[in-house]
Amino acid sequence: MCGITGWISFGEDPGHRPHVIDRMTAALAPRGPDGSGIWIGPHAALGHRRLAVLDIEGGAQPMTTRPGGPPRTAVPPTPTSHPDPTDVVLSYSGEVYNHHELRGELQAAGHDFATRSDTEVVLRGYQEWGAGIAERLVGMYAFAVWDAGARRLLLVRDRMGVKPLYYARTPDGGLVFGSEPKALFAHPDCAPRVDAQGLREAYGLVFGTGATLWAGVREVPPGGLVVFDRDDLTERLYWQLTARPHEDGDLATTTAEVRRRLEHAVRAQLEADVPRCSLLSGGLDSTVVTALLADELRLREGPAARLRSYAIDYSDQAERFTGDVLRTGHDAPYAVEAGAFIGTEHRTVVLDPQSLLDPGHRAAVVAARDSPIGVGDMDTSLYLLFGRIKEHSTVALSGEAADEVFGGYPWFHDPAALAAPTFPWLRVTSDQAAMPLHPDLAGELRIGEFQRDTYRTALAAVPHLDGESAAQRRQREMQHLSLTRWLRQLLHRKDRLSMAQGLEVRVPYCDHRLVEYAFNTPWELHGHDGREKSLLRAAGAGLAPRSVLWRAKNHYPATHHPDYNRGLQRLAREALDAAGGRVRDLVDERVVTSVLKTAPERLEWGHRLRLERVVDLALWLDRYRPEITV
Repeated sequence: MCGITGWISFGEDPGHRPHVIDRMTAALAPRGPDGSGIWIGPHAALGHRRLAVLDIEGGAQPMTTRPGGPPRTAVPPTPTSHPDPTDVVLSYSGEVYNHHELRGELQAAGHDFATRSDTEVVLRGYQEWGAGIAERLVGMYAFAVWDAGARRLLLVRDRMGVKPLYYARTPDGGLVFGSEPKALFAHPDCAPRVDAQGLREAYGLVFGTGATLWAGVREVPPGGLVVFDRDDLTERLYWQLTARPHEDGDLATTTAEVRRRLEHAVRAQLEADVPRCSLLSGGLDSTVVTALLADELRLREGPAARLRSYAIDYSDQAERFTGDVLRTGHDAPYAVEAGAFIGTEHRTVVLDPQSLLDPGHRAAVVAARDSPIGVGDMDTSLYLLFGRIKEHSTVALSGEAADEVFGGYPWFHDPAALAAPTFPWLRVTSDQAAMPLHPDLAGELRIGEFQRDTYRTALAAVPHLDGESAAQRRQREMQHLSLTRWLRQLLHRKDRLSMAQGLEVRVPYCDHRLVEYAFNTPWELHGHDGREKSLLRAAGAGLAPRSVLWRAKNHYPATHHPDYNRGLQRLAREALDAAGGRVRDLVDERVVTSVLKTAPERLEWGHRLRLERVVDLALWLDRYRPEITV
């Protein structure tokens, strides 16, 4: 796992300003605490920050090959190297889980390897298959290949969008790219600007359009690639969800196939040359992954091998938990029970209100996300959890995405949500939890209209089979919206907050072969027992204690401590006067003031989230000082 960045210019030699790529690379330092490298040629400069996970000694980047040189081995990069006109240069982030199989194919085709790294497999794969390498990869990845001989850049992102990749054009017709927008803003020709469309993207909560909060900055789409040369820039998909008939007719066969695919995904994602662990919340999703991971670890390292597992909790949570629209129970006891059942070395990280309110922690989270749109204490606690985990491990496996893959959210089962002509999550997030925008700004943005237009576009992209009933079509739409829209921001959150602490988080439920299978499994099998995630529960039988296996869906925990609410209200009052008064220009002060008057003990989570976003807005304005035009 790493951070990548680069700059392509056909009008200026990047070598004349080497400090630019230095700055762009340095902006991603938290993503790669173990090493840094740059490559500079006549039209391109590539940078890399490394988090060493596999082949610690041999995986340095950017990695290059010279097709005409003897023998075809990787050339160690140095800033003072003289580039060859035929160099192929790779800056790569992520993990390719089928790199052993691809290595065998490439060796059979005559390629020699100088390292054990999956990085070199991607580089050799590009030499052999060109852009077709993307379709052969299984994993989570984002990478850039500069083909100096062809004077062409290739950007590739994994199928589910686990790893981020952004790009923007420069005024001279060039292009900058990076794992995070902050790397682009380190280039002098790419300033942090926000326009009305960016504010719609941020506050509309529709996700997955390709545009971003930042004017001119786009995401490479999941399953997508970008090709850029002197003449053109093209963006296309090499993978997307398709509708296919389900071949395994009965529940028993389907359940066994889900279990097989999940076991395969976990097994492949165990590989690392650094300590590994699991995120164990006490829910079904993470418990199944943890159990499979622990079993595989014992098979490889012996029956005494114990997996570390981690959960988050808040001080006084057991006494003060009251529940809210998203949470019905206290997670920590279930996590402890699951850890004991599986046999992990389980640790609970307990946080108090002071650590969650700490201005330094909150500013670090806003900087990690490059955005004022977060979820407050839920972001800060995850960031702090990842920091604790990093003290002992470099790789963690997560249960993220199971709700999207197997139908875990209420909107899959609620008739009102199924009937509503909008993104299902907006029924929860667009009312009391919405950012209270200034009335003048809200009128200009017309976010409701933007949401409706985007919803129609999203529905048009859903594949269907001939002969599907109306109910079957609607469930497929819900799955597709959840997998291609809602999941995007969850993966974004997990990547940014983990990489800000130098921790790699892997997501077995995002194995695209599992996702494809589940997407095409009839809904009556998904909900065969009348519950959410019925198919996953059946596939996980024997892997979790019964209390966890049959536990209702519970969202990521939030603190319920009145001291936190009281401290947040103080921060929100200060935020209204921060950033030179710019916060007041963007928010509805009347709405914010009404929430500030609520007694801390009675402050509901949804209303509290409004204050969280006001505080984060002030921090974001102070850090990025963006030019905002509406």
